[in-house]
Amino acid sequence: MNIKKPRSRDRQFLFLALVPAYFILVGFFLQSPGEILQGIFTIIREPDFLITDYFIIGGVGAAFVNAGILTLVSIGIVYGLGMDFDGHTITSACLMFGFSLFGKNLLNIWAIMLGVFLYARYHRTSVSRYIYIGYYGTSLSPIITQVMQMWELPIPVRMGLCILTGTVIGFVLPPLCTHVHYSHKGYSLYNVGFAGGIIATVIVSMFKSFGITIESRLIWSEGNNGMFLALLFVLFGGMILYGVLSGKKEAVRGYRNILKCYGLGGTDYYKTEGGSATLINMGVNGLASMIILVALGGELNGPTIGSIFTVVGFSATGKHLRNILPVMAGVCLASVAKNWSITDPSAQLALLLSTTLAPIAGEFGILAGVLAGFLHSSVALNVGIVYGGMNLYNNGFAGGIVAIFLVPVIQSVMDRRARARGGLSL
Repeated sequence: MNIKKPRSRDRQFLFLALVPAYFILVGFFLQSPGEILQGIFTIIREPDFLITDYFIIGGVGAAFVNAGILTLVSIGIVYGLGMDFDGHTITSACLMFGFSLFGKNLLNIWAIMLGVFLYARYHRTSVSRYIYIGYYGTSLSPIITQVMQMWELPIPVRMGLCILTGTVIGFVLPPLCTHVHYSHKGYSLYNVGFAGGIIATVIVSMFKSFGITIESRLIWSEGNNGMFLALLFVLFGGMILYGVLSGKKEAVRGYRNILKCYGLGGTDYYKTEGGSATLINMGVNGLASMIILVALGGELNGPTIGSIFTVVGFSATGKHLRNILPVMAGVCLASVAKNWSITDPSAQLALLLSTTLAPIAGEFGILAGVLAGFLHSSVALNVGIVYGGMNLYNNGFAGGIVAIFLVPVIQSVMDRRARARGGLSL
């Protein structure tokens, strides 16, 4: 992944596949094959809406293997479709891995992917055009599991409803994602999370209309920070080291260029600055997120490691240290001023995933980023009640709302100041 001499397509995909392979190997060290198989079966059967830590449901080893296999399959599909390797390939793989630690499993994502495939066929275009939307859209996979939990219905009926529900979700995702992007104009990076929140709200409202209730859920593991710190330090430190060694001065120069970017949605650091600089950015952001979380008293578990991988994944398509730190600082400030603690499970996720608003800090500065994080914390901790945790990208929905609210206000203030400097009045 050198800037001057890019690796072949095969080696690019193989290099990315090393990340899930690393965790699969770790999984088999932590649990026996029989325990992993039983754990994955339990993961598939259990409800998995927010917050459900697969480390407790199936065991750490089973959770890593579940996430690793899903990620390898996702990478393989992109490779099989003949698509070019770019920053969005990295982002989608990291998100698939991360959220497969607390919501996505080997069974509940495929009906949604079927809907995306049918949408592409309906419009007579290649599925490769929408494959990443499909991957991100599996954030709604807990809905599929919930339908399967309707025990009063026969299994064939439940299976049929799962396929129908997932297909509808996948079919409406592409046009809705395109439409909502115009609302926040790329200032929230988790665009599909925003669209997914709208879909989840509609579906859960229908559930409630038919008397289907969804109980709140909090399954959250604690006490494993030492082991996970070591595992993640090896991975993220290796990314930085390999990026520096493979790219040398060009990689460092590329990383400096990344730090100057706004990071608006649609950015691709892999294309503009090369793989080595992108690896450095991913490793730095991963280490920083992990250290900040643990320093504040947080826990490394399925949901938080998944959130860290979200930061790492979007480090190929928008995030860098200069635009995520102000937003995270805003969440920390909010925890001091508001009636909750930064060590609360939902707050820990908001701390990491508030970085969806990194483009606001990137373009409008530190104070705007802090304000974005401050507002995001309140919205993220309360908006999930609308859809009962059925959208895994809850912070994506919250971030879209905050961006739509905040960006026009900031722009209007900046326009007024510009007019004032020019001697013009409103």
